[in-house]
Amino acid sequence: MRYVEAGRTGNVFNSFVGWLTGRGVSLWGANLVAVRGRKSGEWRTNPVNPLTVDGERYLVAPRGHTQWVRNLRAAGGHGELRLGRKSTPFGAVELADEEKPDILRAYLKRWKFEVGIFFDGLDHTSSDEELLRVAEGYPVFRLS
Repeated sequence: MRYVEAGRTGNVFNSFVGWLTGRGVSLWGANLVAVRGRKSGEWRTNPVNPLTVDGERYLVAPRGHTQWVRNLRAAGGHGELRLGRKSTPFGAVELADEEKPDILRAYLKRWKFEVGIFFDGLDHTSSDEELLRVAEGYPVFRLS
């Protein structure tokens, strides 16, 4: 399973974005995803970049099978998107790899400046074959 550590710079950036988002300031559309920990049962939050494609909302995990992804799976796809005091519950269904290329392409078009480093040179102009080749390493969830 693909998992990329955020590293020191990423941790500082995520902490800063998370702090701002928790106070209601969204940088480029960021929210906090809140999911109950699979072992502790405590709420865990992480900054995410929700994406809307054809009227559907998605969450993409650019660093792979991270803790929030594992927690969301264990929680049966139930979580919250938070921005300041506003909390929106959601249900999530994980997409199969063959469903991901269009979503990954749209995600890269919108967020490459921020997450491109995690995609090993791929971008919104990458072919379906290239995106399918790496799809397993990038969990994608459709929100309801």
